[in-house]
Amino acid sequence: MPTFASLSRRAALAGLAALAAPALIGARGARAAVSGRPFVQPPLTGGSIEQGRRVFDLLVANGLHEFHDETATETIGINAPFLGPILSAHAGEKLRMNVGNTLAEPMTLHWHGLHVPAAADGGPHQSIAPGETWSPEFDLMQKAGTFWFHGHQHRKAGPHVWAGMAGVIRVEDDEETAVALPRTHGEDDFTLVLQDRRFDAAGQMPYALNMHDRMAGMQGDVMLVNGQIGPLLETDAPLVRLRVLNGSNGSFYGLHFSDNRTFHQIASDGGLLAAPVAMQGSVLSPGERGEFLVDLSGGEAAQLRAEVFGAEVMMMGTAGTRDVMEFRPRAARRAAALPDTLVELPPPPEATGEERDFSLAMTGMGMMGDFTINNRRFDHDRVDFSVPLGATETWTWTNTTPMLHPMHIHDVQFRILSRNGQPPAAHEAGHKDTVLIRPEESVALRLSFADYSDPVLPYMYHCHILEHEDAGMMGQFTVA
Repeated sequence: MPTFASLSRRAALAGLAALAAPALIGARGARAAVSGRPFVQPPLTGGSIEQGRRVFDLLVANGLHEFHDETATETIGINAPFLGPILSAHAGEKLRMNVGNTLAEPMTLHWHGLHVPAAADGGPHQSIAPGETWSPEFDLMQKAGTFWFHGHQHRKAGPHVWAGMAGVIRVEDDEETAVALPRTHGEDDFTLVLQDRRFDAAGQMPYALNMHDRMAGMQGDVMLVNGQIGPLLETDAPLVRLRVLNGSNGSFYGLHFSDNRTFHQIASDGGLLAAPVAMQGSVLSPGERGEFLVDLSGGEAAQLRAEVFGAEVMMMGTAGTRDVMEFRPRAARRAAALPDTLVELPPPPEATGEERDFSLAMTGMGMMGDFTINNRRFDHDRVDFSVPLGATETWTWTNTTPMLHPMHIHDVQFRILSRNGQPPAAHEAGHKDTVLIRPEESVALRLSFADYSDPVLPYMYHCHILEHEDAGMMGQFTVA
């Protein structure tokens, strides 16, 4: 299998654009994970039902977590020492999130991918003071899918998520339930929160940025799955569904199996695709999710691996291939056939509103510059523009920097219209809230703004490399 090290810069960009093969890009060195612990998932919870609302109580607190044997690492968790639960809800329900802050500093939780009122979004304008509880209420207006929540305090998103302030939201609906797919949590349906961390000699993971971290995003050299290093999953299921979240600060993961087996992607950020997409590898940027079906019917063990790289991959190459986790079937069993189709995916809606252009750029020289959007850094007190309620707009993003930028837009799920004038690949043709913009690339998106308006409180758009976000690669808009 050729690596990108042997290719020209333009060919390497074209290879990254494929996104359907492992991102093998001239590794700087590989590091094997310590393996063997039984795979565990965050607890799945449906909360409680109170006065017709589904209520989730989320307590954010400092904790101690054992990543390595007999070593307690200082962390932040949500109802747990590290990370948070998997929140399970059905589309159309009314939700209330009671978020309690026991930290000694302000924080907030953003419901990444959910369509909610601006006042309930959990961005920098919904900061929760120490000792306080924030209780937003909203209707769950989503298709079935895998979403997440994470810290979004301005200039603190990086350290908060690094410490463990994140969790998963699993949304179900009747349309998804009607499709013949694995969906029994813990039996044939598994959630994987992928991250990486750096540990010091004392087994701690301090958030201490150097110049490289500020420019390329904080990256670690130890791969984690749900806070575990190299777990092993033994299963009786011949076909498993993996709900995978890239919950890292700044790492991109080129996921593939050691035997190069084919697997199928069935969902992206915002829910099911039109049909399963066969692939041997998938790249997930920070903030992105993918759902995949893996056939284990032959009984052979399957080692999931990740080619790990950062925003500066075109200049520095990758950090190498790391073992993620092993899947070990207990026996060979016949697997059900994959459905030919999943859901009806209509074409992107017709535009009725503005066409907006966004230029991603760097100021200064070399490693000393700042990242900007339309030559501006984030200003908490400045709203960059307002979108009329009911409008369907086209937003075109152009990356003039030499780095990768995964751009996330709050409030809506969008559709990708084109990459450099070409239609999106099948695995990117569904609903998305985070999109990778590569160097020298222009990506057009179609977004519809419905249901919620607020002339004062804004939504965010930003790079989901958290160090870029914290440094000001972020803007905000209102819907009015």
